[in-house]
Amino acid sequence: MSAQEQPMKNLITRLIPAGNRAKRVVVPFLSGILAAGVFAAPTLTSAESSKNEEIYRQLGLFGDIFQRVRESYVDEVDDKALIEAAINGMLTSLDPHSSFLNTENFSDMQVQTRGKFGGLGIEITMENGLIRIVSPIDDTPAAEAGLQPEDYIIGIDGEAVRGMALADAVDKLRGKVGSDVTVTIQRAQNEPFDVTVTRDIIKIRSVRSDVYDNIGYLRITTFSEQTSPGLNDAVEKIFTEYGDNVKGFVLDLRNNPGGLLNEAIAVSDAFLDAGEIVSTRGRDEKNASRAYAKPGDIARGLPLAVLINSGSASASEIVAGALKDHQRAVLLGTRSFGKGSVQSVIPVSGTGAIRLTTARYYTPSGVSIQATGITPNIEVALARIEELDGGNTREENLKGALDKDANKPNTSSPGGDTVAKDTTEEVDQSKVDYQLARALDLIQGVALFTKDKATP
Repeated sequence: MSAQEQPMKNLITRLIPAGNRAKRVVVPFLSGILAAGVFAAPTLTSAESSKNEEIYRQLGLFGDIFQRVRESYVDEVDDKALIEAAINGMLTSLDPHSSFLNTENFSDMQVQTRGKFGGLGIEITMENGLIRIVSPIDDTPAAEAGLQPEDYIIGIDGEAVRGMALADAVDKLRGKVGSDVTVTIQRAQNEPFDVTVTRDIIKIRSVRSDVYDNIGYLRITTFSEQTSPGLNDAVEKIFTEYGDNVKGFVLDLRNNPGGLLNEAIAVSDAFLDAGEIVSTRGRDEKNASRAYAKPGDIARGLPLAVLINSGSASASEIVAGALKDHQRAVLLGTRSFGKGSVQSVIPVSGTGAIRLTTARYYTPSGVSIQATGITPNIEVALARIEELDGGNTREENLKGALDKDANKPNTSSPGGDTVAKDTTEEVDQSKVDYQLARALDLIQGVALFTKDKATP
């Protein structure tokens, strides 16, 4: 046996010992804590022994192919990259959500889930081979430096970005907090100019809020470590400003791909006083878990509507399912994505990890939504609200109609056309987003009904 073949042979031997020799049992823990103990050597049945021998042969086949690729492939190959590709192929064959995370991928995932990183604070996209700024984030170095939407970044620290991959551009813009980066900006037809920006801690804003006619609007874009604190702060701010005038809330989970399971539980718990939120069940029933709500409703029992669509997945569906099953909220929109599985990120040797599907989750009613999704209470298709030319015709628009007040001039123009409106004001999202408009109408109706019912 060659020196090159020996490591692979040793690996196989460690994985699958031959025969009926005593075995050391290793128990994996998702927490990354290694438990050590003394175990009695199990006695293998003939079926178990035969199965292990087959696995041994298959691993030997892998080692043989690996060695032949190293020796005979037309180009020299990177051993590490080859093994990582083999591992990833094994995991991706299980389901679409299991995968191998090398050092770089693992680091990126940690950045996303922690919700903060060292950078400039801009949302960027690739357009015609250039990096376009979608928007600078409020109160970040990019905004303070005067970067604007529709600006193009054509250079980073003197290096042209044309043809550069978006991920590579992001890596160059991110960096150590306190360090500087110089970006070359092309703004409209003006001459390019340089802007030096000092990197700082950027918090990913996973929660956005607004108020429409005394109805709180809460938009959750992802479930990161910043989500539940951001949600609590947003609701508290709305109550502080509007007090008893708040009629209810709309929780917008559209196009939210999910995120951290514990944050989905925390958001659900925020609106529930009691009851089960979600349960998870894997291969071993002993590892099944259930999460329950604690007393306290940040919305103070006010009406709640939840918006979902086909882009609402995973953690979003946990929240929507819990609030629906407990009849705490009315769901509007379209059927959700249908990702009802749980992935555990398990660190492995080195600095990488594997993302492995370890369980399915179930709504409080015991229903798995895997591949079926959450069906809204009220189906509302995606549409935009647009006024027809000329607007609606009313009595006031009829030619020769009497004025409603003799002392006030008729504002209708000759021929009955309505007077043109000033369109320079900021667009009210609630007036163009049909799904949001229907949710606001629902809260208005419930609030009105509740008020009338309470009136003696």
